[in-house]
Amino acid sequence: MRLIVVILVVAAAAVAAAVAIGDGGDDPPAAAAPKQAAKPREKVVIRGGPRLPRADCPEGVPGCKAVVGTVVYVERVDPDGDGDLHVVVDAGDVTLLGMTAIDVAPELRPRRDPRVGDRVSAAGPVQKGSYGQSQIHALEFHARRRG
Repeated sequence: MRLIVVILVVAAAAVAAAVAIGDGGDDPPAAAAPKQAAKPREKVVIRGGPRLPRADCPEGVPGCKAVVGTVVYVERVDPDGDGDLHVVVDAGDVTLLGMTAIDVAPELRPRRDPRVGDRVSAAGPVQKGSYGQSQIHALEFHARRRG
């Protein structure tokens, strides 16, 4: 329940910030169409920073979604103790309108956990979280520090 309340508060803050300073989101929405073979991997350019690999949905994974966004919430220590990382980004509509929660398994967890303001890309099937929220269960996850 705590995660849902935090997500709702963060969502309201993100909407208020977007209204105050403009959207600033240059990323196109994630495509749900099947992938073409031999298509070069796209990179997302962070203003003045390193390139962020775009996570892609593997073929044949039902209900798979991909998202690229800015981190607005990080839960480094999972209450159930399984070592997962939980990140909420200001993109996609998986969890809330304009917000997506991402569950990152320990083996995909980056060396340095992302922080609020960092950019991430993730792809994986949409599953129900422990509080009943829809979230991406990452099969691919990339993070880059903000520029």
